[in-house]
Amino acid sequence: MRPELLIPLFFACFAALAWFIGTYNKFIKYRNRIEESLNNIDVSLKRRANLIPNLIKVVERYGEHEDTIYREKTRQSAILSDPERIAEEHEITKGISGLLAVAEAYPDLKASGNFLDLQKNLDSIEKEIQQIRNIHNSYIGRFNTMVESFPASLIAGKFSFQKLEYLNLELTAEQSSSDISFTP
Repeated sequence: MRPELLIPLFFACFAALAWFIGTYNKFIKYRNRIEESLNNIDVSLKRRANLIPNLIKVVERYGEHEDTIYREKTRQSAILSDPERIAEEHEITKGISGLLAVAEAYPDLKASGNFLDLQKNLDSIEKEIQQIRNIHNSYIGRFNTMVESFPASLIAGKFSFQKLEYLNLELTAEQSSSDISFTP
């Protein structure tokens, strides 16, 4: 081999190796950030679940209400990526919306300091969950783009990086009033 070709060949091999390592590390970085954001969502959901019984107690003082569904559903189960867990969170969200709809029927309750404080905390937690969910889905979008983009798709195929599903977690603030089927 001619010596003048060795330097460009060496440079090409080095560049290919650097690209390979950099792309693999990006996959790992996004996978870890996705897991981290999912854990952050889970922590916020647990905080919301701990707030619900207090909200129920305040509302119960102003009227009879069947709260067993909330108490059963707020027990945390499995991890958030489990489809059954996501379905449970959707049910909790519908329940919270119904509970807040009941509270609307009681003007004294809406003016109660305890209720307003709990509702403010719930709103804060829900905004936090929404922000983290958006970050989580952003990382999933970046990861999925890499899985499908050439030449990164070659590394994805080699190391079994698969396209991920976006997290579709409905929150109370996103519930429309027509979805609420709760009568006081």
